[in-house]
Amino acid sequence: MNDFERKVYRIIFNMTQFGKDPSLDELKRKTGKDERAIRETVKNLMRQRMLKWDKHKNKWMF
Repeated sequence: MNDFERKVYRIIFNMTQFGKDPSLDELKRKTGKDERAIRETVKNLMRQRMLKWDKHKNKWMF
């Protein structure tokens, strides 16, 4: 996992611990990257099975 993936993972993990899923705008503001880079990073984390989106509960699973 590279530094940017680790940063996005940490943001998502910490925000979901307090009961809030981060929006794309919040991730853009906190990381300073564009939408494409964030989407690619989240897809990579999902491929590595670090993140999983639960469609029924509408929240991230770790």
